[in-house]
Amino acid sequence: MQRRLAFPLPVLLVLALLLPGCGPKEYDVRGVIKEVRSAEGDVVIRHDPIPGYMEAMTMPFRVRDASVLSNLQAGDTVAFRLSVTRSESWSDRFQVIGKAPPAANPSPAPEAPAKPVLNDPSGVSFYKDVPELKPGDLLPRYTLTNQDGRAFATDDFRGRVLVLNFIFTRCPLPDFCPRESMSLASAIRQLRRAGPTNFHVVSVSFDPDHDTPKVLAAYGRRYDHNPAEWTFATGAFDNIQPLGSHFGLYFSRAVTPDNMNHNLRTVVVRPDGKVSDIILGNRWTPGQLAEAVAVAATNGPAAR
Repeated sequence: MQRRLAFPLPVLLVLALLLPGCGPKEYDVRGVIKEVRSAEGDVVIRHDPIPGYMEAMTMPFRVRDASVLSNLQAGDTVAFRLSVTRSESWSDRFQVIGKAPPAANPSPAPEAPAKPVLNDPSGVSFYKDVPELKPGDLLPRYTLTNQDGRAFATDDFRGRVLVLNFIFTRCPLPDFCPRESMSLASAIRQLRRAGPTNFHVVSVSFDPDHDTPKVLAAYGRRYDHNPAEWTFATGAFDNIQPLGSHFGLYFSRAVTPDNMNHNLRTVVVRPDGKVSDIILGNRWTPGQLAEAVAVAATNGPAAR
């Protein structure tokens, strides 16, 4: 008679990790460096399509060995390896296969066009005419459209803590927009357990040409979002741009993903409509955001 071997759960987990296919997926990538960000430990690259993973985009790529950044500069053409797991990605094995041309003498900047140039890689959208908002400042009213196609305004959430963040659904690297959304989902679960419960999250897409309400609704379902506490929003550029610019958000307007360059901001607004906290990047933890919401719920000072 055959005996069936029974392994305890920890042993099964170890065996699963040793099986083929459990490690990171690796991709060979080529592209042109747009910016080297040594302080952040990453490099912004306009890369070619990555077969089987993502179309051509402009993305920040994290490096594990920051010393390699000293050998890279904007304009270099590079080849490198991208490793991706479910929760993170990193880049290494950088080879410079084309050097940036010498810097030319600067020429007078041309006048800005009256309308945005389609797919202009230098067309970063940042409104200089809107005031920078700091903790304690009142958030102005902005009108957006939710994932059901219904209009709403940012001040509809008075009496609740409003958490604003900015994404675009075509962002594939797990460290960036997907990490932001997963962290928000985790923070929401924490707040459900420990409160406060008077909050609402609004994730605003800065890629409205692609991120229609239908697309945003499907994106929200990936994170099992509850519309009663989490809205995915789109709207006119003329609303999204100044809203983000209050907090130092920049992104490219009227471009294909290969020219999309952006940073990330998460903003916590008190029930009285005043800014409580502005969180840069996406390296915050769900616990930190939940704590910031708890402070804001009492109309308290900015969380630090």
